[in-house]
Amino acid sequence: MPPERLSIVSEVTDSMRAGKRERLAAAAARVLHEQGVEKTTLADIARAADVPVGNVYYYFKTKDQLIGAAIDTHGRELEALIHRLDRLPAPQDRLKALVGGWVGQSDVTARFGCPTGTLASELDKRDDGLDRAVATVMGALLDWMERQFAAMGRDDARELAVALLAAYQGVSLLTNTFRDPALMRTEGRRLERWIDSLA
Repeated sequence: MPPERLSIVSEVTDSMRAGKRERLAAAAARVLHEQGVEKTTLADIARAADVPVGNVYYYFKTKDQLIGAAIDTHGRELEALIHRLDRLPAPQDRLKALVGGWVGQSDVTARFGCPTGTLASELDKRDDGLDRAVATVMGALLDWMERQFAAMGRDDARELAVALLAAYQGVSLLTNTFRDPALMRTEGRRLERWIDSLA
């Protein structure tokens, strides 16, 4: 086979591998959210990704590696969300759009909780470093919120960011506990008014 054709075949193979790996990571993020860390098996994730279970071990040797990949997926999704939010003209618009996104997921939250928050809570019980990895993702959101409050001219930007994230995590827990999406919608309206009052 000519070298240039061999190179193309190699690129296609690498692309297919990356595609399966990304599918498995995305499926892991979804299944871990829906079932929890302890209950989820590699077979569950393989099935959700439409990948033969034997192939999972080619990409991920352990369940912990898949959990790490799921955390990375959450991180990439957060980066993409922040990129979209940053296109809005004013910081309070960005913050209210973030809240609107949370409210838009209230039905899912009622069933399974906050994807990142529930994962952080489960991983906190372990001592393998995955808890710190998920904390990094939540920290990136907290830092972004702080920048928005600072852009609004607030000297207490960090405290406000913590209050906003705490309000979201708290209402996510309540929404899930009571299986009531209306709780998230009500709190979302309150948070939007609160953000407006700070401008």
